[in-house]
Amino acid sequence: MQTLESTLSPSTASFEVVIPSGEPWMHTLRKGQIFRIIDLEGNQAVDTLFYNAKDISERYSATHTLQSQAALYLGVGTRIMSSEGRPMLTIVADTCGRHDTLGGACSCESNTVRYALEKRHMHSCRDNFMLAIARYAQTHPDGPFFSKSDVVSNINFFMNVPVTPEGQLTFEDGISAPGKYVEMRAEMDVIVLISNCPQLNNPCNAYNPTPVQCLIWEGA
Repeated sequence: MQTLESTLSPSTASFEVVIPSGEPWMHTLRKGQIFRIIDLEGNQAVDTLFYNAKDISERYSATHTLQSQAALYLGVGTRIMSSEGRPMLTIVADTCGRHDTLGGACSCESNTVRYALEKRHMHSCRDNFMLAIARYAQTHPDGPFFSKSDVVSNINFFMNVPVTPEGQLTFEDGISAPGKYVEMRAEMDVIVLISNCPQLNNPCNAYNPTPVQCLIWEGA
């Protein structure tokens, strides 16, 4: 796993937010801005989607991203590609080493299938995504309108989902640690949608969801 530390200091960031454990967050990044997600306490999965801020029908595409880099996991140098085959962001620094593209977002349905019927009611990333876009509609009445169909396959930053030789996915203990981060440069104006995963039933969060921090620096 390749890692690369950033040269940027948190003291010079123009924006900072801590996303509480299990909560959603949305924000617009301008082209050229640098965006860092910090795993404050370690092993916290950060389910993330990106949209073209000028046309949300263009959004993160796992298929285009994997084809572009010919690899399953994201890391230093990865270009996060859109559904139109255009780069949305580039990973410019990463102290974790790799990030999942296959595990998807937990939902009431997956909680039921993977774990037990009584887990159906538990809060999930899918619920978080829907809550965030509902709040966005209230605070941005003139902005783009998001619907269920806009919530597509997502990135799971800091999450460890190995693929077995038989092609199966397994959810394992995380490979991140307190203070690990991933840093991206926006290649277009993008809306970022995050669910700071509330999952309590698999090791992705060490069975203990924790806060994460996001920092933004202005571009050159």
